[in-house]
Amino acid sequence: MEIIEEVFEGENSRLDVFVSLVADISRSRAAQLLENGNVLLNGEAAKKNTKLKNGSCVKIILPDPEVYDVTPENIPLDIVFEDSDLLVVNKPKGMVVHPAAGNYSGTLVNALMYHCGDSLSGINGVMRPGIVHRIDKNTSGLLIVAKNDNSHKHLAEQIKEHSFTREYEAVVYGKLKNDSGTVNAPIARHPKERKQMAVVEGGREAVTHYTVIERLDGFTHIGLRLETGRTHQIRVHMAYIGHPVAGDDVYGPKKVITALGGQCLHAKKIGFIHPASGQYLEFDSDLPDYFNAFLKRSKPNGSV
Repeated sequence: MEIIEEVFEGENSRLDVFVSLVADISRSRAAQLLENGNVLLNGEAAKKNTKLKNGSCVKIILPDPEVYDVTPENIPLDIVFEDSDLLVVNKPKGMVVHPAAGNYSGTLVNALMYHCGDSLSGINGVMRPGIVHRIDKNTSGLLIVAKNDNSHKHLAEQIKEHSFTREYEAVVYGKLKNDSGTVNAPIARHPKERKQMAVVEGGREAVTHYTVIERLDGFTHIGLRLETGRTHQIRVHMAYIGHPVAGDDVYGPKKVITALGGQCLHAKKIGFIHPASGQYLEFDSDLPDYFNAFLKRSKPNGSV
């Protein structure tokens, strides 16, 4: 069970809309929670269409997900670092991080359960053991896994306080006007397309910094640093400023570069304070073959 408590700042937002934004769930799921008494407004149950006032206290109780049997699977892992508290893994493009509807096998969690046995934190429940943060299925790169609850809490706190280093590289459409910049735009569930995220007024704070690495033929190779970690943040922010990530079949142009098999986005570097030793650790991963091949084809003399 997860409990989220937030104070509403503003005027006249519907309660179900606010719950949807804060908990990052659909409006229908938010309405269901309200109907079941899992949302308290100033300590009392309330209807979904209740209008919030500035300073209203909202408590959201998210029940544990339905339990499925998650089977350990002998799937090779590219482990960059491992000790008794955590491990850093380089996830390939195409691998789902944790089991969910339609993906109950072949995930990173299935592989981790085989590799680690019972040595994974239980904070995120049976479906997401050890998972402190995620990257999308079709994004490659580094992520950290906690082997115990103490490590999980320390690492999650660093992410919350924006002291956890997360740097990416991507190839985006077009030529960015400036060599560097920041996108500071709130993100929430798309108001109409429920499987998508979008820049939405009143959404959760989202900040992405970018720097041009190389200007290509019709594309730009950029580095990105995250202050926050919202769902699809880089993909949403780059599309928002008119430079979607190459190969993105959700936020990019309708004519997708299918040869990429997903967005050209790689989680290249992570850095954090080790929860046990207090030492700052930083890890960098090489760009994968698909990324380098696309860079080569996108040079002025290449062909995409």
